[in-house]
Amino acid sequence: MTDPIFITCAVTGSGDTVAKSEHVPVTPQQIADNCIAAAQAGAAIVHIHVRDPETGAGARDVSLYAEAVALIRASATDVVINLTSGMGGDLTLGSVEEPLPLSEIGTDMAGASERVEHVLAIKPEITTLDCGSMNFGHGDYVMTNTPSMLAAMGEMVRDMGVRPEIEVFDTGHLWQAKSLVKAGIIEDPVMIQLCMGIPWGAPNDLNTFMAMRNNIPDDWTFSAFSIGQDQLRYVALAAIAGGNVRVGLEDNLYLTRGTLATNADLVERAVHILNGMNYKIAGPDEVRSLLKLQRR
Repeated sequence: MTDPIFITCAVTGSGDTVAKSEHVPVTPQQIADNCIAAAQAGAAIVHIHVRDPETGAGARDVSLYAEAVALIRASATDVVINLTSGMGGDLTLGSVEEPLPLSEIGTDMAGASERVEHVLAIKPEITTLDCGSMNFGHGDYVMTNTPSMLAAMGEMVRDMGVRPEIEVFDTGHLWQAKSLVKAGIIEDPVMIQLCMGIPWGAPNDLNTFMAMRNNIPDDWTFSAFSIGQDQLRYVALAAIAGGNVRVGLEDNLYLTRGTLATNADLVERAVHILNGMNYKIAGPDEVRSLLKLQRR
């Protein structure tokens, strides 16, 4: 047995997955229900995006976050709430020949205060900071998080008393995370998420994963995940590497080949994998103690 491992469930994300699976939650009620089911299945943390209830597209409306979180809290379900702060950094070029003006489809750029407006209003225990910019997927889309933007958002989150989860998609992002910690913008205990296999960040091969894992300071707490068919494989890999795990429909829609999953299904499978490896599963209070979270 080793130290307890906590499971994060990323329940919906903002990608174009709604048409691919009927299980992807869209409305605040559906998102809350999925978070509750994930917690009951063994997730200590739920990572929440919201979507436009009419179109299913990713959104950052404060009222949608507030409704989903209020429903979870009203249920008396004990789970650590982690709200994304990744929305508002979406930039899509006009075309390869005429990059400007930017495409209105897929571009949503907001200032630092606006990007964390929902965090200030709701006060979750954790919020994510995407630590860096990168070509993300295909086409002309760029995930945009400049150093000055990250510093400003990090300072705001710190002053709110909310723990940042630093999402790292490549080696340079880890370098930047260390600079934010050194500058005092992100305080101890430091929490980091290795996001593997996302085009065109760090590939999810073992050598790349271990290079990133081996460059995480010993006193930081880390989780790791990969996408698609590798999500459940990374449950075992992250645990063996000394980390925590993340599953959920944001990153993977299938339980097995051809069988669509629910969030609870994926958490249950992660619990099964970890139990089979003789790991203890951490609950929400153990996570709060480890990360010194301010319970709301």
